[in-house]
Amino acid sequence: MSGKSFRERLGALRNLAPFLAMVWRTSPWLTACSLLLRLCRALLPVAALFVGKLIIDDVVLLLGEQPRPTPAAWLESGRLNWLGWLIAAEFALAILGDVLGRVVSLVDTLLGERVANAASIRLMRHAATLDLEDFEDAAFQDRLDRARRQTSGRMSLMGLLFNQVQDMVTVASFAAGLLFYAPWLIVLLLVALVPAFLGESHFNAQGYALDYGRTPGRRELDYVRATAASAETAKEVKVFGLNGFLIDRYAQLSAAFYTGNRRLALRRAGWGGAFTAIGTVGYYAAFAFIVWRTLEGAFSVGDLTFLAGSFRRLRSLLEGLLSGFSTTASQALYLDDLFTFFEVKPEILSPANPLPIPSPIRQGFVFEDVGFRYPGADRWAVRHLSFTLQAGEVVALVGENGAGKTTLVKLLTRLYDPDEGRILLDGHDLRAYDVDALRASMGVIFQDFVRYNLTAGDNIAVGRISARDDEARISRAAQRSQADAVIARLPAGLGQMIGKRFKNGVELSGGEWQKIAIARAYMREAEVLILDEPTAALDARAEYEVFARFKELSQGRTAVLISHRFSSVRMADRILVLADGKVEAHGTHESLLAAGGRYAELFELQAAGYR
Repeated sequence: MSGKSFRERLGALRNLAPFLAMVWRTSPWLTACSLLLRLCRALLPVAALFVGKLIIDDVVLLLGEQPRPTPAAWLESGRLNWLGWLIAAEFALAILGDVLGRVVSLVDTLLGERVANAASIRLMRHAATLDLEDFEDAAFQDRLDRARRQTSGRMSLMGLLFNQVQDMVTVASFAAGLLFYAPWLIVLLLVALVPAFLGESHFNAQGYALDYGRTPGRRELDYVRATAASAETAKEVKVFGLNGFLIDRYAQLSAAFYTGNRRLALRRAGWGGAFTAIGTVGYYAAFAFIVWRTLEGAFSVGDLTFLAGSFRRLRSLLEGLLSGFSTTASQALYLDDLFTFFEVKPEILSPANPLPIPSPIRQGFVFEDVGFRYPGADRWAVRHLSFTLQAGEVVALVGENGAGKTTLVKLLTRLYDPDEGRILLDGHDLRAYDVDALRASMGVIFQDFVRYNLTAGDNIAVGRISARDDEARISRAAQRSQADAVIARLPAGLGQMIGKRFKNGVELSGGEWQKIAIARAYMREAEVLILDEPTAALDARAEYEVFARFKELSQGRTAVLISHRFSSVRMADRILVLADGKVEAHGTHESLLAAGGRYAELFELQAAGYR
């Protein structure tokens, strides 16, 4: 991505309104408190400088008295009272400035943390509404990664914006003083600072373009770093001796990042130094003018101090404001990553007036000439797929890898919608039902189930998280999946943390994890049960026992099981043989063997391995 034009950078400022609205919604009270405190702080510098001017003028006046009294005489006559009050006022302003600074810092810290948490929650909620298609797209993963970084990475923008409001009030107060004495000094300031502002704006945009373009590389960098040092990969990394390869890959990627950063940093430093020098020349030209006017008698020594201080502070404040505006525009570009993510809309939606999910299911599911291919793919995953899954029937799906078995399950659960044809549930298109209600009626465990680093009880409860506190239901689901024996061996039973990510976690074997995962399907107590090859890590006997229990507990429910082991699928009421995205044959184990064909061939190949 090339650098943004100046117009595009200004256009990105449109993100500030929704960002500030998000800050306000998070905590109106803290936001208002931060702004009011800053307003008070904004007036302190000019007040302190003006009091300093009065002190100097009074001291000069005292020193000019002839004959000059002794300090004791001044004190006795009360002539120092006014000076004392001025010094006390300056001291009070200094203390107030320190206190307000700490209070503002406290308020900003609390507000920033709340905004970051609220943004993260909003991002997770929005991500939960999006389609599986989005998450399986690499470009979307880049977008999600950039958005995730902005939930906390842009909280500095909040303080920057609030500080700019404070600085603008301070600038206005200083400018009022300068305008009273020498209006053209303001013009000189602006002329000196505009080049620095334009340069900073340009390099901020270049920095954003650099970050945007290397999002995929950053994700790879994070992945390589995690792979090189994680509990999940440690065994293979050590056995295969991958440490050197991973370290070299990380070094290559990080070196490329460093080269880009270094090039930009050098250019920024070089031009920044030149622009700063222009500002310094402008400041000393103004200072020389103020000194000259003081020597001519136009200004008092106090005026000289006030004007020189005001000009110096104004230069610093305006430089900060212009640089801050450039930084704000740059950070607003990053906010694009967050707010454009919120604009991504799901395609798989519930209708306005959804039909209620039938309970019980009476007819079952019908696939009518269903065709589907994954986004960006040339090959159809399934096409002209037609069959019936009758209510209360246990159906097994078999076929070689890529035949479309898992795709069929994704379509059944509306993780995807067909590109051709339709799927009916009790005579109505699946798209006529509420998506969440449809999925809630199904208990599904995929081959690549998630190993949650949670307690054993929570690992089962995720199957119906609303029943997390129902220990009897959790125990019943564990008993049905044969995970109860696994839990019985854990030191803390259902309360034991499993997985090695956190302290005191206990790692399980692959087969033990699978029994825990299968328990989630039973925890759901759904009308439709689907097991998509979740028993790959079990030995043949354990898998047979799991599927025998599955067959027994599926009585009265519609069930689908996928397995490569024919000893397990033979217990299904009906077997569908998938090939090239279509149902090539269907029937019982015996009838398919008798008919010959692909099923008989695959069965014989597997059986030969056991002879």
